[in-house]
Order: sequence, then C-alpha cells, then structure tokens
Amino acid sequence: MEIDYSNIKVIGFDADDTLWVNETYFRDAEEAFGKLLSQFETKNKIDQELFKMELQNLPIYGYGIKGFVLSMVEMALELSNNTVSNATIQAILEIGKEMINKPVELLDGVEKVLKTLSEQYRLIVITKGDLLDQERKLKQSGLLDYFHHIEVVSDKKEENYSNLLNHLKINPAEFLMVGNSLKSDVLPLIHINAQAIHVPFHTTWVHEQVTEQDKNGKTYKTIQALTDLLEVLK
Repeated sequence: MEIDYSNIKVIGFDADDTLWVNETYFRDAEEAFGKLLSQFETKNKIDQELFKMELQNLPIYGYGIKGFVLSMVEMALELSNNTVSNATIQAILEIGKEMINKPVELLDGVEKVLKTLSEQYRLIVITKGDLLDQERKLKQSGLLDYFHHIEVVSDKKEENYSNLLNHLKINPAEFLMVGNSLKSDVLPLIHINAQAIHVPFHTTWVHEQVTEQDKNGKTYKTIQALTDLLEVLK
C-alpha cells in the first residue's frame, strides 16, 4: 500500500545510528569488556549478564554511555565476587572515556538530506541518551543549523512523543519520524496517528529489537539509506 506523505509539515530525526554512527562503539566496548573479565567468565556469559545489568539499571541511569559504564563496573564487581582489581576498574572507565571522545562520524548523505528537506519542512531532532553527550555530538556534527528544535528525551514511548508534539503544537497527522529503531522511532508514532519511516542500521541493540507480532498490522515504510528519503518525499 502506498503511503501518503503530502500532509507532512514537520520531520523528526533520531540521532544515534540515524544521523551518525553510535551502536558500533557499544559493540566494540563490549568486546573490550569481555576481554578484561575473561578470567572470570566466558565472553557469551559476560555479554548476557551485562545486558541484564543494563536493563536493570535503565530506570536509574537512563540511556547513554555513562549508564553503560556504571553497568560495566557493577558487572565486573559481581562477576569477580568483588575481587576485580583497581587496574581493571580503571580500564573500564577508560573504555567509557574513549567512547565519549569518539569523533562524530556522519552516515552517508546525511547533510545533503537535511539541507534539501529543510527548505520545505520544519526539522527537529528527537533522541534519547545522556544530555551532555548528545549535545556534544550535535555540536560536533555541524548539523545544528538544519534543526528548529532539539529534544533529548528519557525514553521514546507513545507518551513521550504525544507530550512533545503537544508542547511544540505539532499535529500528529502532520508529523513524520525517521529513525533506525522500530521500537523507539517507528511503532510508537504509528500508535499516535503520526507517520514513521524506518532506516535500518547494520547493528541494533537487543533491547531495541521487536518481534514480528509487534510489527503486525502497522503501516510504515522501510528505506535502506537516509538518502532514499528524498525520493520518498519528492
């Protein structure tokens, strides 16, 4: 079924793994963490337990690198029965600092897409994560001038989107969200009668993955690259 985007006046963009690389750095950090703790457990077990710890800590720390690092420290203490060395804790903190200091690597065609669409639509960023880190990445990206509004939210559920659109006086029927996560950037929008376009990234955090049942009956478009958006909205 062809989706009609002719009513759209405002386009929201996710940031991490939609505008620039992010999840890849978390996978690299998990690799480094697994090696640091290899004397205590297998790599697979460490990955599983770290993921559980991250989920357990989400309500406390929220999304982002800082919460991830605190979860790694807590996991190291737990897996080692509190015998992990100070040097290993220091190495975990260094993994986090290295992640924070990564240069912002824009995905292909991002600036061209934003430049073109900003001439016709109002563009906003809706992203979750650590406020300081997201502000840093947005500033370093060189993309700030294309956006009318930046919103860093604690989560991306229907209520978060409804409250934000209401606050910005945006009619959901005139709003399109673009992002790499079906769970965070697509399905909640469909439920509040807005539009959403899915742009998959090559790796997705397990917590952001959805089942076929979750997707069943939901009308949205999937494109393979952000540049395809120009063809869809022409």
